[in-house]
Amino acid sequence: MKILDKYILKTFLVPFVATFLIVLFVLVMQVLWQTFENIAGKGISIWFILKFLYYSSLSIVPQALPIAVLLSSIMALGNLGENYEFAAAKSAGISLQRLVRPLIFLTFILSGINFLFLNNIFPYATLKQRNLYYNIKMKKPALALVAGSFNSDLPNYQIKFDEKYGEDENLLKNVLIYDLSARNGNQKVITAKRGKILSEEGSRYMTFILYDGYYYEDHTKSSRSPSKREKMPASQATFQEYEFNIDISNVMGDGALEEERVKNSFNMRTLEQLNDTIPVLKATYDEMLAARAKSIASITSAKDLYKYKDSLKPKDLDTVSTLSNYHLQEKITILNSATNKMSSALNNVKNNMDSIKWKRKTLNFFDTEYYSRIALSFSCLILFFIGAPLGSIIRKGGFGLPMILAISIYVIYFFGNTFGKNLAEESSLSSLLGSWISAFVMIPFGILLTRRAARDKGIFNIDAILQPIQLFFNKLKSKKDLKI
Repeated sequence: MKILDKYILKTFLVPFVATFLIVLFVLVMQVLWQTFENIAGKGISIWFILKFLYYSSLSIVPQALPIAVLLSSIMALGNLGENYEFAAAKSAGISLQRLVRPLIFLTFILSGINFLFLNNIFPYATLKQRNLYYNIKMKKPALALVAGSFNSDLPNYQIKFDEKYGEDENLLKNVLIYDLSARNGNQKVITAKRGKILSEEGSRYMTFILYDGYYYEDHTKSSRSPSKREKMPASQATFQEYEFNIDISNVMGDGALEEERVKNSFNMRTLEQLNDTIPVLKATYDEMLAARAKSIASITSAKDLYKYKDSLKPKDLDTVSTLSNYHLQEKITILNSATNKMSSALNNVKNNMDSIKWKRKTLNFFDTEYYSRIALSFSCLILFFIGAPLGSIIRKGGFGLPMILAISIYVIYFFGNTFGKNLAEESSLSSLLGSWISAFVMIPFGILLTRRAARDKGIFNIDAILQPIQLFFNKLKSKKDLKI
């Protein structure tokens, strides 16, 4: 390796290591800040908190690496320009392409490392971090309950309340509880103005004490016909104090914080596992659509239309002339039958709409994750070809201007990536396009900056805009002078 290559690599690697550690620290602290409420005050040892931060760091590395490459490339090339080392290299006949050649090879290596990290370490770290966070959060379930929304972490219960207060954060205001634990399908609803949660460390039960409330239970039996359901009894009562226990042994298990409860999430799988899972999900989704289509065809008797192919032609679909062959009562019967069938078909679609959307969204999660990891592994290379020419153009080192430029560029890149993934998950875009949309936006920008830096031009040629305007006004002035 030549002395010049060693010098260029040193100029890049020193700020790269520093910026990578700084960015990683900031992102990890952001994760800790977001999860602090569910971790603090639960008697968790410092060892498990450090393990949580360790797994969080591993899962954030693929995101921190492109930012460090972008920032360090702007700083390294900016320092070379600020210290007139570019001018010295050009006077010696060394082009910009030759100067950055070792950095290009290094960036290819970093992209490969990022790919290996995303495919092997990232799924493992996400698996460990999510399960550890969940187990820590559920160590004291009372503290895991969040005000203002339904809490479904406790088995067979949906719990909502307006406010949680008190020294131990165990007093509740305006409580609403749906009890789903009844084996016979009974619907039980409990409301109360106030409540209290009692739970002891290591206990398998959590006790709820409710005050000034209302209790309602609908005794639903096996029959589902409306007439029979109306005859079924229901229980309702008001109470001043009501106490019941919730078994949380299934949530806490043996109390092991490292127990793996969630294993099948899309971001906990390698690319090979994602590639094997996506066809299975696609086949399941297609089978579900086919079953719903057959159900609608059966309800509407649509298959009968195929017996009379000519009836499908518009000229033969004259409803008025067809109905004129029947008596009034028969017409009413036919129209009522058609209305009922269409209503049943419409209800069938509405009842299955949420499940179909969720199946499609689950498939999109896996599909988008597959393409996003490949796109993210190339982000180091893409952002380098933006940062390096930008640094050589602005010719400014240090942390000031390069930091501002790097943050601005990465915010645009990250926003585009998040926006594309959200559209892909909602089926508004294909998974491939949604995952690569940021790259498609940034690649032309990188090519433009690279060409302008190679030709020793600024980011924008202001003279190219101002010169035609100045010439236009000069011509107008010269014509005016001739007339005079």
